[in-house]
Amino acid sequence: MTTSSPAPAAVTARAQEVSSEIVTDILALVRQETGSYDLPGLAAGLDLLRELAVHRLGKPDREQRYDGGECGDTLALTYHGTGPGHVALVGHYDTVWPTGTLAGWEQPPAGPDGRGKLSGPGIFDMKTGLAQGIWALKLARETGTPLPTVTFLFNGDEEIGSLSSRPVIEETARKVDATLVLEPTAHGAVKTARKGSGIFKVTATGVEAHAGLAPQDGASAITALSEFVLAAARIACPEQGTTINTGLISGGSATNVVAGQATASVDIRVSSEPEQDRVDAEFAAIEVSDPRVRIEVDHAWNRPPMTLNAASAPLLALAREVARAQGRADLPTAAVGGASDANFVAALGLPVLCGMGAIGDGAHAQGEFIHPDTVPAQTALVAGLLARLTEPLRG
Repeated sequence: MTTSSPAPAAVTARAQEVSSEIVTDILALVRQETGSYDLPGLAAGLDLLRELAVHRLGKPDREQRYDGGECGDTLALTYHGTGPGHVALVGHYDTVWPTGTLAGWEQPPAGPDGRGKLSGPGIFDMKTGLAQGIWALKLARETGTPLPTVTFLFNGDEEIGSLSSRPVIEETARKVDATLVLEPTAHGAVKTARKGSGIFKVTATGVEAHAGLAPQDGASAITALSEFVLAAARIACPEQGTTINTGLISGGSATNVVAGQATASVDIRVSSEPEQDRVDAEFAAIEVSDPRVRIEVDHAWNRPPMTLNAASAPLLALAREVARAQGRADLPTAAVGGASDANFVAALGLPVLCGMGAIGDGAHAQGEFIHPDTVPAQTALVAGLLARLTEPLRG
């Protein structure tokens, strides 16, 4: 690692000067709705994101678009550096909000302290981070200091598990010296620990029968699934960091038919591998009262738990140096319940920091917002860190 930081005050001041332009790019991304299941919207959103990158940074030296199939595509844009090192800036452009949400979205009033807010579907999670990442490289270039090669990796399926993009993320992380994930902060804190996550699909197969003429001949999949869901909820152990939420249920064919099939999707969050093993075992042990109903559970663990690994600790220390040089009193860290693509990188034992993006609140909630007055400082932080990563952190 290098030990000097190029003109930190100048980077911060320049970020302040162009703040309105950064916000303009953020709002352009927000206006293009990119719900995780809207393939045309995702394609248009990725095209817009590429246009913004090219507009601000020029044509990339390398570009590859990975077909996402039933998910949004993943785009890799690589800009050659003027010094050694290689850094990945990772962010997702899909949101949890279905197309059409924007039309009814209202801007929130300023807070009690008069501090301004900007709101929109996906503005906090995580379109602000995407725009800030592009501008961070632009501002770092303006310093004239040697910079590492930077690969932007934009994926369109993070909110549904990074089903197609995970291999691309892991392959990229193995090739670079450090990965910065542009997810929103935790009220200004970098996220160094995240829970692992799983989405278990539970399928109950019963016996259909007429609900009025021969109910005794039926075995209700819905009743059995309800029993299972209640039992699954009791497996949660919040004091150990394990939460369980059944978010989706469907089943049956008609009100006058004993349900022959029902399914549930269960979101599970764990803080450790032992808890993951316990959940697996206890889910497998759940029994329902009617033996005629068959229960099948797909134990689909999506992301491993993330902790501050040994490879990431020097990266965090460097980020804190940059923050102090730019006039921040501290760069706090946080452990959060949500998972991100950083989980994949951390599990490989590679250097990664998450939560390098927006400051605001309300992820996945109506009215999610950012504080626009924090955009310059967050952009400058990433720019300053890029300028310090001209030497590998490992190897």
